[in-house]
Amino acid sequence: MKKILLLMLMALPLMAAAEKRDDSKYLRGAVPEQNGIVTFTQTFSVPGKTQAQLYPVMQAFVKELVAKGRQDLRTRVVSDENNTIIANVEEIMTFKKKFLNWDHCYFRYLISAECTADDQVKMIITKISYYYGFDQEGKGGENYKAEEWISDKEAVNKANTKLYPRSGKFRRKTVDRAEEIFAAAQAAAQQ
Repeated sequence: MKKILLLMLMALPLMAAAEKRDDSKYLRGAVPEQNGIVTFTQTFSVPGKTQAQLYPVMQAFVKELVAKGRQDLRTRVVSDENNTIIANVEEIMTFKKKFLNWDHCYFRYLISAECTADDQVKMIITKISYYYGFDQEGKGGENYKAEEWISDKEAVNKANTKLYPRSGKFRRKTVDRAEEIFAAAQAAAQQ
């Protein structure tokens, strides 16, 4: 029995080393800010498509994000005019999901998609916040603004070598989700 326990203790450092991840993609500069506000922006061209062709596609894309979000007053289309669609979205962001342990938060953001006259779409994700640590009834949690939680100053150590553990998981998921949304929008526009 002692030998088994000793082997298990010896294996712990190996297991910890195996869990190291490459966070270089998420270090300084991965979370862009404009005037102190965390703002993800991407502009892409869709050659051969006009503004009149792109707008309904982006409108449908944003409305689908809203439909997939949590269905309450926070998730809705805010504005739909002048070739720009703007929506508030709240979705569930899962960090870990295991039996009897679901680490997640409500991820809230404002998204806009503007179709310009020169076959381009400008997408912006901003006003990002998180509601985390709530109980089963959705109460007792804490609200975090992206600027106070995932900015370079708040989530990356001074040497720019690693992310802080608690805010780092939010930063990783947010960067990945923004990239995922932009890629899906671009794919939708090019169909």
